[in-house]
Amino acid sequence: MSLSFSAFTPKQCLITGSLEEAALAAFHHLKSQSAESVLIFNDETYTIMDIDLSGDAELVKRKAASYPASNTPTKKGPGRPKLGVVGKEVTLLPRHWEWLASQKGGPSVTLRKLIDAARRDPQINEQNNREQAQNLTYKFCHAIAGDLPGYEEALRCLYAKDEAGFSGQLSEWPVDIAGRAKFLAQAAW
Repeated sequence: MSLSFSAFTPKQCLITGSLEEAALAAFHHLKSQSAESVLIFNDETYTIMDIDLSGDAELVKRKAASYPASNTPTKKGPGRPKLGVVGKEVTLLPRHWEWLASQKGGPSVTLRKLIDAARRDPQINEQNNREQAQNLTYKFCHAIAGDLPGYEEALRCLYAKDEAGFSGQLSEWPVDIAGRAKFLAQAAW
């Protein structure tokens, strides 16, 4: 789980810190400003953390501290977990399986070699970084900025790699939200 979380209102970032700190900031803000909502983001994935903020501050802190590290249960199955090898399902067409089976070392060795080669390729890495920046920016903006002026055009500019257009569309957004969107989009250009 990410070590950094951010609590945002529709107008500002309340805090960036641990999950407990973000939950407490959200709790205290909601107690003082009952009309506003607060979203807590995992700063690594920009998924929204669904933490129950009811009760008192100590209860909210305990709920955040015991929040599950992952929503996906760990499954025992094939692989060599002690070596870090995990067996998962891969779906390929018959022609792909035939080609993989004909390679020296078999399908698993060939797939690992192809993946390692792709990871070392700077063009592929640049493209992956750009797509990841676009996806994180989209997730953040979709969750918090959907009602803000220029939202749709900003996303069009993001995917068109138009940095000036993107920044221009964010000019009327609250400073903290525009700042985080620009930060997330840095690798998209």
